Amino acid sequence: MSTARPVLPEGDWIRGISIKQPWATCILTGTKTIENRSGKRRPGWKPGWVLLHAGQQIDRPALRIPLVARTIHGRQMPTGAVIGVARITDCHQDAEGSPPCTEWAQAGAWHLVLADVQELALPVPAGGQLGPWKPSPDLVAQVLQQLPAFRP
Repeated sequence: MSTARPVLPEGDWIRGISIKQPWATCILTGTKTIENRSGKRRPGWKPGWVLLHAGQQIDRPALRIPLVARTIHGRQMPTGAVIGVARITDCHQDAEGSPPCTEWAQAGAWHLVLADVQELALPVPAGGQLGPWKPSPDLVAQVLQQLPAFRP
């Protein structure tokens, strides 16, 4: 059995995205495949890998939404930590008057389409921020330690 670490791509191959709970946990379940971002202009997100960071705040009114409540039932909702990784594959808005792309889509919001979501067994405490942020090499190493088969 090899203990060699995977060779990672050079440069800015991964970013962090901070998401309030319970939305971050909904993404980890694989049910919520988009992240809504408001604003008139397209967000500065590009396709690629992101660390899923559960922010410090909990969106308490969201806990009463039946879709959310069913999705997170019985799950932990850590805050202030990286809880998984995902790949952003697209960023779009639904055309005016068209049906939403998923039941999780907010009208008028930009939708970051997420794929290849992988949950960490143990949350990794970390600070985050609004918008894309660059994780430290140490934080990335702690995350990858829990995902030995991960290949970006």
